[in-house]
Amino acid sequence: MRDVAIDGDMIRLGQFLKLADLIDTGGEGKILIASGDVTVNGEVDTRRGRQLHPGDVVEVQGRSARVVS
Repeated sequence: MRDVAIDGDMIRLGQFLKLADLIDTGGEGKILIASGDVTVNGEVDTRRGRQLHPGDVVEVQGRSARVVS
């Protein structure tokens, strides 16, 4: 798992996937999220707009990243 710093105290799931290099394109993120292939803190989340805060852990396709401020 790697730590990925964000500006501010919140970032949306779709944005974070791209920032953390867990996906190549926003379209890929949209598909992976909608199909239930993305977990936040160990639970499947299908909302691209899900708000992430420091400490949240996102996993997709066996790779994970933690939100840090």
